[in-house]
Amino acid sequence: MASGRSPQPVDVIIVDADASQRRALAGMIAERSLGRFQPHACASETEALASPAGGNGAIVIADLETIGGAAKLSDLAAAERPLIATSVSGSLTTAVAAMRAGATDFLPKPIGAKALLERLEAALAGARFRRTLNPGAELDTSPPVDGRALAAPASTSRPSAQPKGHGEHNADFAGFIGRSPAMREVYEQIRRMAPSRAPVFVTGESGTGKEVCAEAIHQHSGPSGRPFVAINCSAIPRDLMESEIFGHVRGAFTGAAENRAGAAELANGGTLFLDEIAEMDLSLQAKLLRFVQTGTVRRVGGSELIRVDARIVCATNRDPFAEVEAGRFRADLFYRLHVLPIALAPLRARPEDVMPLALAFLRRFAAEEGRAFRGFTAEAEAVITACPWPGNVRQLENAIRRTVVLHDGSVVTPAMLPPELTATARLQPKPQTPALPATILPFRQQEQMIIEAAVAAFDGNVGRAAAALDISPSTIYRKRQEWTGRA
Repeated sequence: MASGRSPQPVDVIIVDADASQRRALAGMIAERSLGRFQPHACASETEALASPAGGNGAIVIADLETIGGAAKLSDLAAAERPLIATSVSGSLTTAVAAMRAGATDFLPKPIGAKALLERLEAALAGARFRRTLNPGAELDTSPPVDGRALAAPASTSRPSAQPKGHGEHNADFAGFIGRSPAMREVYEQIRRMAPSRAPVFVTGESGTGKEVCAEAIHQHSGPSGRPFVAINCSAIPRDLMESEIFGHVRGAFTGAAENRAGAAELANGGTLFLDEIAEMDLSLQAKLLRFVQTGTVRRVGGSELIRVDARIVCATNRDPFAEVEAGRFRADLFYRLHVLPIALAPLRARPEDVMPLALAFLRRFAAEEGRAFRGFTAEAEAVITACPWPGNVRQLENAIRRTVVLHDGSVVTPAMLPPELTATARLQPKPQTPALPATILPFRQQEQMIIEAAVAAFDGNVGRAAAALDISPSTIYRKRQEWTGRA
């Protein structure tokens, strides 16, 4: 009797003229997919079209530079099979052109193994791919045993217990999950900032994904294999922080039994991520400033200057402008680091991302814990979306994990959720219809008034105004350009 699963691995045709790129992608697929996908490397579009592997509904990964641009995707897309376009140009314009030409997805280079496997799983679960299979066979979209895939399995529950469907929401960008306007803007900022060597300053509440953001910048900034070194400035005692960042020589202090490189040296050629930098002691801030200015470090107790080439990414959950004004953060260091700012919105400001995140966590932890969960009831979903999530994505992740560990079933009900969630949902004020003013101004006019008032309140400082409004500074600049052009 048929098991309902596709017995053969899914063929993945890689079209790339660069032999090293073909080998890298094929290696990732072969090593990380656990036999779920079978890579086939082709050096040209002609070779791909002639490949016998395309006969069983293969997924195609096509390099735009190899085939001559997005306009050439039509031949590869004609077979009605999933087509993932790739390019060294990670611009939004390139991605849109590829999708219009027939691509079902787009991946900017360099491509990480995690992102690659997630996109392949998404393609496997897509409607276009289902049409290429035997209509009588059920598509196997269960995740591999390591839980990396987030594709939704087919629903078999009764209509009254069916979970709300979010199967199309997978990890959307380099570890992030979310397709709200706020997150799309963050993705675009990362793509634009990644190729630069300028410092990046990430702000956001605890649990919004600041380290994920730093890793995404690193991933998109150059070839794979470069070091990414993260150090939490709030988790290390102040008297040890200098040694952690800059290293020490033997005998520099009690316990220094040998020479040791610090985080800055270890990050040479890659990225140094300084999390919670606002917690750093003022005396150490002066030494960090010298490193930023000169690109050299001196180990504790040593005299040799060591040259280091590392991209610096910083993050804090505090208001950096307030910290500078209070004298807790050196202004000269801040303006050296605050070159490319990224502000991560709290989860309550992007409610459309809550359920895709919850579903992704549910599937991951169900796979890890050996549970059968595959979704939420409508009532459970209402509880989750009603919560303000002060701990942001991290709090949501912990709540879902607790639910999976303590319960079992096919769908999550409100009774399975942590009690504090249902209590918080009950305490949320019911939305009220506000009283309308006598004169209602057009939305764009109200928007302009709000933004300009905020900028004026901070004496023309766009960065501080953006932080107060919980938007990106680039949004203010773009809006002002629109208003000027309209005038």
